[in-house]
Amino acid sequence: MVFGATSIICGLLWDISWHKTIGRDTFWTPAHLAIHLGGIVAGLTGAILILKTTFAGTAEERGTSVRIWGFRGPYGAWLAIWGAFAMITSAPFDDWWHNAYGLDVKILSPPHTILALGIFGVISGAVLLVLARQNRGESEDVWPARMFVYLSGIGIALLATTVAEYTDPNDQHGAMFYFITAGIFPLTLFQLGRAARVKWPMTKIALAYMLVFQVMNWILPLFHASPKLAPIYIPVTHMVPMPFPLLLIVPAFACDLVIRAMRERNDWLLAIPLAVVFMIVLALVQWPFSRFLLSDFADNIIFSGDHWPYFARPGSWMRDYWSLDTDHLTLRSAFIAVALAYVSTRIGLWRGKWMKQVVR
Repeated sequence: MVFGATSIICGLLWDISWHKTIGRDTFWTPAHLAIHLGGIVAGLTGAILILKTTFAGTAEERGTSVRIWGFRGPYGAWLAIWGAFAMITSAPFDDWWHNAYGLDVKILSPPHTILALGIFGVISGAVLLVLARQNRGESEDVWPARMFVYLSGIGIALLATTVAEYTDPNDQHGAMFYFITAGIFPLTLFQLGRAARVKWPMTKIALAYMLVFQVMNWILPLFHASPKLAPIYIPVTHMVPMPFPLLLIVPAFACDLVIRAMRERNDWLLAIPLAVVFMIVLALVQWPFSRFLLSDFADNIIFSGDHWPYFARPGSWMRDYWSLDTDHLTLRSAFIAVALAYVSTRIGLWRGKWMKQVVR
């Protein structure tokens, strides 16, 4: 399951780079194969676990399983199978979509939405399988907890990729950027962080997310490639990376400190400082860092400043913040973002408490 999740996220980032560098030449690209290989491996693993538990499982294994349609297996295995099925279903749909309409204008086209839901299912299934083993405490083995942190980082990376069109460095002075980050990242980080049985859980999960993103960003430009689909406005000569990942590790560390200081507080009260600290620290680091990413100093393999696709018309807009005339951050929109972060945080804490009890 861990291999499948890794293959999916690497293939996904590779596929986006392929579209930005080469164009959409065929469905059978290595990136597509890596994505669907991960789904197939995870789905088959889930099926094997269910068949083994149903027909040859021990009493303990059957006792820590879920029964569906007469079959028994871990909840994560069922979720992974569903996710793999959705991923495979999206493949011919995506091929037809490209043949009919050409390149995707958005990341979340209809077939990509089905694919994204399937990927979320596979990765969530892998997370729940490792989580159940961690929570059962079957041994002193620390690897389930470490794998949970790693898979959680992959989950954050997938979430960040899904909303990447709204979190470019050029968007990071606008209100919409803070609305989106407030609505999704506190929920996910606090949910996974509360369930993880490691020290500084949210910091380590955010670090895993950044490493997954940046390892791919550092590897891809090492390979030569050129566009095959007109119009070509930027004659790229290597695989184009994604923009530098969000600095979630800084607010995650700050929130770990808050939880350490207020461990015994009621969740309704705990969510207030967590939401406020998360948004303030994120703004303090991301606001100036985005200006750096838009400068010439970031045009290197370390910070992936040169991440523009071959079909983008070069211009001053590449160094500007977008939509500030209609989407600028005001005191009112900042309060709305904090309110969204509070709701997101409270749901994340509640979900994290549930995840700590998962044993099936």
